[in-house]
Amino acid sequence: QVQLEESGGGLVRSGGSLRLSCTASRSIFSGNRLAWYRQAPGKQRELVATITGDGDTNYAQSVKGRFTVARSNARTMYLQMNSLTREDAAVYYCYAYVVVNVEGAGVEYWGKGTQVIVSS
Repeated sequence: QVQLEESGGGLVRSGGSLRLSCTASRSIFSGNRLAWYRQAPGKQRELVATITGDGDTNYAQSVKGRFTVARSNARTMYLQMNSLTREDAAVYYCYAYVVVNVEGAGVEYWGKGTQVIVSS
């Protein structure tokens, strides 16, 4: 069983920056699709950023130009968040889809989340 653990959340002032990290208990990140999601109180979980196995990235419109997702190695990925606003406050989750066969079937892994609080 693989565990994902997020870190780097906390309290930041509006306009500030945070870098979230996601560390896997095994080397599963290389070549697989990774993502960051977030969920604010009373709202559905939403996709924030993805990075494919080839390194292509995609972002939600609300964070485009401010957030950057990167895979550091086979066990670590990051989400750099700049120019934070109160609308970015949420619990952030990392996600990995690990392909297990040539047909593309895979297993999903989720972290437990790290909270980001943005003060005015």
